[in-house]
Amino acid sequence: MEKKLTLYGFNNLTKTLSFNIYDVCYAKSETEQKDYIAYIDEQYNSERLTKILCDVTEMIGATVLNISKQDYEPQGASVNVLIAEKELDENAVDPSCNRGNYDPAHRMVHAHLDKSHVTVHTFPEYHPDNSISTFRVDIDVSTCGTISPLNALDYLISSFDSDIITIDYRVRGFTRDMDGKKCYIDHDITSIQDYIAKDTMKNYDAIDVNVYQSNIFHTKMLIKEINLQNYLFNKDVYELSPKQRLDITDSLRREMIEIFSGMNIY
Repeated sequence: MEKKLTLYGFNNLTKTLSFNIYDVCYAKSETEQKDYIAYIDEQYNSERLTKILCDVTEMIGATVLNISKQDYEPQGASVNVLIAEKELDENAVDPSCNRGNYDPAHRMVHAHLDKSHVTVHTFPEYHPDNSISTFRVDIDVSTCGTISPLNALDYLISSFDSDIITIDYRVRGFTRDMDGKKCYIDHDITSIQDYIAKDTMKNYDAIDVNVYQSNIFHTKMLIKEINLQNYLFNKDVYELSPKQRLDITDSLRREMIEIFSGMNIY
């Protein structure tokens, strides 16, 4: 739509951006693996995650009304940014939010905006029999009205070490123009990739799976080059033999391809 729409009443379209970002690391010993999880826990604590949420909120033109955050021992954090027009009934609180059910390896950030919400969940994980550790970030930005979550894409990607990125964008519902005609999308889009900077895209291989008639857009991105030093935790690449470097690089690439494709490779 080339010119700005004149709408009757509020813009009722809901635009939802959901994506996963994966960071992959080589940590061979159990000590290295635990140190990596501790590093991630500190690097992405509630303070930094809250700043990221507030920056996203500003970028999409929304307003945060209230912020509450908490870090936990031994690891994990939660942040809530909420709106309340009246005093909440404590009986309406979701019992799954009780501290006793909190998974310390799972950090959560949840923001409610005046017209939308933003959520961030982090999942650091490792297995003692596998030298590859991963850190996953789930981000959801849902907006109503004219503000668009796509405006924050570049910032979110750059805020994390992103080896694999899976992005979904969908526009739901409809709104009406002054003549009462229904409008199911209020902006042009052919691919999510169009909203990511070219300097960012050149570092990734990307594929799209789009359902245009349903306003559903899906993009997956896989990092092209592996600089091995960037994937070693507390280890210098020159401490490794050429064969070890090749084997580790192959393991990292296999892990990335499995996550990217959603299939195990044996």
